[in-house]
Amino acid sequence: MSEPRLLLLTFYYPPDLGAGSFRSHALVQALLERLPANAHLEVLTTAPNRYAGFSTQAPEVEKDDTGRLTVRRLALPSHQSGMLDQSRAFASYARQVRRSVHGKDYDLVIATSSRLMTAVLGAYIARKCSARLYLDIRDIFVENLPFLLPSGTRWLGIPFFAALERWAVKCASRVNLVSKGFEAYYRPRFPCQVFSWHSNGVDRLFIDAFVEQVGAQPRADETAVSPQPMPRRLRILYAGNIGQCQGLDRILPVLAKRLEKEACFVLIGDGGRREALQTRLRELGTTNVEIRAPVERDRLIEEYHKADVLFLHLNEMDCFSRVIPSKLFEYAATGKPILAGVRAFPADFCAQHIDNASVFEPCDPEAAVSAFRKLVISDHPREDFVEQFRRDRIMAEMAGDIAELTDN
Repeated sequence: MSEPRLLLLTFYYPPDLGAGSFRSHALVQALLERLPANAHLEVLTTAPNRYAGFSTQAPEVEKDDTGRLTVRRLALPSHQSGMLDQSRAFASYARQVRRSVHGKDYDLVIATSSRLMTAVLGAYIARKCSARLYLDIRDIFVENLPFLLPSGTRWLGIPFFAALERWAVKCASRVNLVSKGFEAYYRPRFPCQVFSWHSNGVDRLFIDAFVEQVGAQPRADETAVSPQPMPRRLRILYAGNIGQCQGLDRILPVLAKRLEKEACFVLIGDGGRREALQTRLRELGTTNVEIRAPVERDRLIEEYHKADVLFLHLNEMDCFSRVIPSKLFEYAATGKPILAGVRAFPADFCAQHIDNASVFEPCDPEAAVSAFRKLVISDHPREDFVEQFRRDRIMAEMAGDIAELTDN
């Protein structure tokens, strides 16, 4: 039997941070378990670049002990979080991918993509190599464009990217959609395509840190017994990107000001709207918000343990009515109360699957205050949720779908 050769294109991969990085790593582990012993998987990704304020080192080429996996990290020019900077960074990645695959043969190309262009690159490489294509779509990029492109360029930009989307999806042998909410967008446009829905999930790291330990040890602020405990402000934590999609500058300054006697907010992350958020905080005189640089997941877990409530917010855009934020899976695994500014499909997902998660209309501080008042401020493990959305189980099923394409 010939040796199956697979190529995975992913813009982010550990030790870089972010949902795409964690998902790609879990998929690689699942593929190595599912693929034949003589299969080889090559990962073409980037050197860590998710946040300008987070710097870590990783080898340019990394191989596992069995020789079945090769990870190549391509260096990018320095960039920030703006769309133009990110476009330049991706252009550099695409050029290097083309050079790296020149003269190589693959049986299957896998592309995991949130901003469409990795999917387009995957379709291009698959065509060049006469390989089959598996797409993992994590966002609906074309629906985001009205909010990302300058108004004067939308008339050209939206049809152009919609055409690229049609071409990439039609090139694929199979397409995975990370949210069931995407079906209403993709199914009418691609009625003949084969879709699956392997969502994001809960990593083993969080199961070990929270699900099996919630309640096993006292909280740090509960170890000292006082006959008359002093009231304290609750600690509300947000961990993630601070960008246009999150819209934190549109909700947090007013919300924090309204809750300044009851809560303090800790933000761990970075992004293109951080400066706008800080400016708005200063304008309103909001003093109970602390913004910290991104940290590795081990240190982030320590911050989760310290938190009383976990905060999540998606901007007021129609495109976010379909997505399930990957952060929700991480948050839910902690057993902490969750305050989430989401609507439509993600709001229904919270109501159906996550107890003690209070949702509110995005960008509405008064609705957020009302939702906050409904939370029960205590930790309770969500074992049923974790069991249903274990990342290892979800990725094992996804790897099975991919392996079928190499068998046929």
